[in-house]
Amino acid sequence: MRFMLIIKADTNTEAGVLPSKELVAAMDEFNEKMVKAGVLLAAEGLHPSSKGARITFHGGGKRTVTDGPFTEAKELIAGFWLIQVKSKEEAIEWVKRCPNPTGADAEIEIRQVFETSDFGPALTPELREAEERLHAQVAAKR
Repeated sequence: MRFMLIIKADTNTEAGVLPSKELVAAMDEFNEKMVKAGVLLAAEGLHPSSKGARITFHGGGKRTVTDGPFTEAKELIAGFWLIQVKSKEEAIEWVKRCPNPTGADAEIEIRQVFETSDFGPALTPELREAEERLHAQVAAKR
């Protein structure tokens, strides 16, 4: 099972305040433990929403682009890990070992990633084949 561990943004991350040397070292050590355990698939920090944009999709195919920053920092993402573990409980245990990601009050949300098998009959054999081809192409580029 794959899970995304989502670090929620706060006023500091949205202001572009970088983590301290100590926090970077602690996060590197945590990431290293996940690598050694074979669970870490990806780990990235994100720039503030002021460097981003949102695209809103409307009926009829119209799209609206809104440049950041976005107002509700607590609803934004400052970074994430993608891990592969056996259960949600194991994902929770990994997050409990994580250093505080902001050094202040912080929140990490855990969300399970859909697997191809989760789509059931909606994923026809042809679509499943196409999905597998795409995954193989992505893996080959790594």
